[in-house]
Amino acid sequence: MSAARSARAPAQRPKTPSAPRAALPRETPEARARRALEIVRRLRARYPETRLPLRHRNPLQLLIATILSAQSTDAQVNRVTPALFKRYRTAADFAGARTSELERYVHSTGFFHAKTRAIQRVTRALMERFGGRVPRTMEELVALPGVGRKTANVVLSGFGVQGIVVDTHVRRLSRRMALTAHDDPDKIEQDLMRLIPHGEWSGFSLRMIFLGREICFARAPRCPVCPVRDVCPSSRYAGTPPWMAPRGARPRASA
Repeated sequence: MSAARSARAPAQRPKTPSAPRAALPRETPEARARRALEIVRRLRARYPETRLPLRHRNPLQLLIATILSAQSTDAQVNRVTPALFKRYRTAADFAGARTSELERYVHSTGFFHAKTRAIQRVTRALMERFGGRVPRTMEELVALPGVGRKTANVVLSGFGVQGIVVDTHVRRLSRRMALTAHDDPDKIEQDLMRLIPHGEWSGFSLRMIFLGREICFARAPRCPVCPVRDVCPSSRYAGTPPWMAPRGARPRASA
């Protein structure tokens, strides 16, 4: 037998199982529902106006603007869209556009190659399936290429349809507030739909986004000045609660 075959493989160290994340604070469903309603009330008082930040004049423009907002800011998208929507007015215009020209219009929003492909795929699908019109149902919207529930809920809000948009802010804040134990946006949406009154869905989403931009930052949230501090279990941990901490990390306690 050769030396190579007879050589023993190095011993493998046994893997240490990772510690599970801490569970949400103990709370009855009824108590969580009451707390959620209080959060709704306080956010409504803090942000009485809930206009969509993406400027648009019709559902097609809102769909395009929402696609462009991925990994970008609403302010940057709003700087781009006036010239974009003046050049391309219909789904047919976008679908038939020269790719290189469309890319120049959306370049400053970032990931412009992917966004241009997404815009042309979805507008071509609109032409093929809906005569260039944006559909008005969740089922039809999510069947379009590249359109998930978050984008669909944004577009439906333009039709006046209530929906909970789970973007990065809503995802982070709903977990900090212990309104959900999930990390998956679709599951978070379902949890929030059970807690938040139907007529508040769209406004609640926008107000959570506003709070996330103003106070409840991903890093160093401003818990002492937060309007929902006393009904948010994370405030005692300075916004880094154990149920959101990486496995094995120790949460910070607030001063």
